Amino acid sequence: MAADSANEPEGISRKSFMKAALVAAPIPLLLGATPLARAAVEKGEPLEPTPFCGDSGGNTPPQIEGPYFKPSSPLRSTLPGSGTLLTVSGYVFGVNCVPLANVLLDFWQADANGNYDMQGYTFRGHQFTDANGAYRLTTIVPGLYPGRTRHIHVKAQAPNKPILTTQLYFPGEPRNNTDTIYDPRLLMNVRANGNGREATFDFVLNVVGTPPTSPGPTPTPPPSSPTPTPPPGGGTWQAGTTYQAGATVTYGGVTYRCLQGHTALVGWEPPNVPALWQRV
Repeated sequence: MAADSANEPEGISRKSFMKAALVAAPIPLLLGATPLARAAVEKGEPLEPTPFCGDSGGNTPPQIEGPYFKPSSPLRSTLPGSGTLLTVSGYVFGVNCVPLANVLLDFWQADANGNYDMQGYTFRGHQFTDANGAYRLTTIVPGLYPGRTRHIHVKAQAPNKPILTTQLYFPGEPRNNTDTIYDPRLLMNVRANGNGREATFDFVLNVVGTPPTSPGPTPTPPPSSPTPTPPPGGGTWQAGTTYQAGATVTYGGVTYRCLQGHTALVGWEPPNVPALWQRV
């Protein structure tokens, strides 16, 4: 989960050592042995970020977007479909141990047969962390396809911050040892739950979190003084405005169309959240 130290001596990296250890002694499929960031938070220790593509002096292998990403996924935390039920839950923290609210998490994965839906949005969806930085995804265990181990794709973005594109992995998978993209620091903790499975993973974004000043999201204006929704013909994007799907706005001289109804927040400017806005 944590990035390699920039001060590591040359030679075998911590990542290489961990990977070699996993090859020599694979983790049983349902054994959750990966430390969670929340454990360090409880001790008051600073956190190291979930690996970024190409960071840490090249020691972290790129977690590529891959050829199957589609923008504008539905706003939902349940990805319905046939297969072995899987729930993935956890928290998103900043490097200073502060949980991050309103982080956009966009998930996509293969179905039970290893196929991606490129015509629609099956097994695709985005959600936002709650006021406690928590998220929960209900899906199925993804299938395998040639050349890759079992995995789930995700993009994570704190408001007004860069997008982290990464992948989550399952312990004990034989293909973990041969997949060149696989990184053991991105292993989920997985255990059996009846006929299904439960997984946990805590993201740590490379941002400094600010303790929340209110217990909930930005309040909606009262009915007596509603914030007008810009008509389809125009209007300038503004935080605090409630937008409906189909409304168009301008931002930075560019026109955008709203894809999902929402109340705008600072950091959710149209260029920053493609799941909410499409350039036209």
